[in-house]
Amino acid sequence: MKRARVIYNPTSGKELVKKSLADILDVLEKAGYEASAFATTPTPFSARDEARRAGEAGFDLVVAAGGDGTINEVVNGIAPLEKRPKMAIIPGGTTNDYARALKIPRDNIKAATEVILKNQTVKMDIGKTPNSYFINIAAGGHLTELTYDVPSELKSIFGYLAYLAKGAELLPRIKPINMHFKYDTGEYNGNASMFFLGLTNSVGGFEQIVPDAKLDDGKFSLIIVKTANIFEIVHLVGLMLNKGKHVNDPRIIYTKTSFLEVSTSDTNERLMINLDGEYGGDAPMQFENLHQHIEFYANVDQIPDESVTGAIDPFDVISKELILEVERLNDEDIDGDGQIADEKE
Repeated sequence: MKRARVIYNPTSGKELVKKSLADILDVLEKAGYEASAFATTPTPFSARDEARRAGEAGFDLVVAAGGDGTINEVVNGIAPLEKRPKMAIIPGGTTNDYARALKIPRDNIKAATEVILKNQTVKMDIGKTPNSYFINIAAGGHLTELTYDVPSELKSIFGYLAYLAKGAELLPRIKPINMHFKYDTGEYNGNASMFFLGLTNSVGGFEQIVPDAKLDDGKFSLIIVKTANIFEIVHLVGLMLNKGKHVNDPRIIYTKTSFLEVSTSDTNERLMINLDGEYGGDAPMQFENLHQHIEFYANVDQIPDESVTGAIDPFDVISKELILEVERLNDEDIDGDGQIADEKE
């Protein structure tokens, strides 16, 4: 029997994941997995280390139950492995960007787990830096630092409002940083207020920031905001909310790339890098897209066709196998009564 390991944050989502653990394990058993669970601890990287242990022990599936931080840690545990288990996610945090991108229910833990029963998966791209991995976004610039400043209690209680309030507070502090970028299609040297390197179309709960993102094409969506003017940034936010029209604005560089190198021209200028909402080090830094690196359970039939290039649907696999079998039979020497000649003899 296949084995699954649930790695869950016992305090996530007002402890709803913890309270639903029996339901989660029951669904996994129905899906054909021998299931067990591990509760994360305050020890740094406990989710990452348990995910790595489960992967090295040959588990077929690792389920990350918690917020985007828990999911990021689990990915960091299995991404370096040569043979990686499948992953499933059960959202229990505030924004749940990754669940949003995979169309996994964000307000019903049992329903999120039952996505596994549909047996639909996507091989997702993963971002890599010299020291870690990320699943949703890498970013840099003064405004991107707001995730560090919003207390976890406010995130839980007020959600997006906490981020919006903090973002409004930080706007006057935005100033240009002289940055250097190198990517697939060229380079940029000059002032910029921030950059985003996205893997999905959901960033902080907003799906318009990267409107045409693909989950599995081997490319990041790169946005460089060249202006630091408060009023221009507010205007760009308005364009973003208006069906993602900011990507065509001349104050923006918007392109697709499989890698990015970013640094500052002034060695005294600090550029903190945000990886999936957490501090991930300072520039200079290099980012690499690991194409279709981890296979995730997802609601594939609810993901727009333009968002994936190679979603794996078991019905498609069965259909292809059936077609191949029919073609093989047609190639045989079949006599008039429908029997293969060699078998009739």
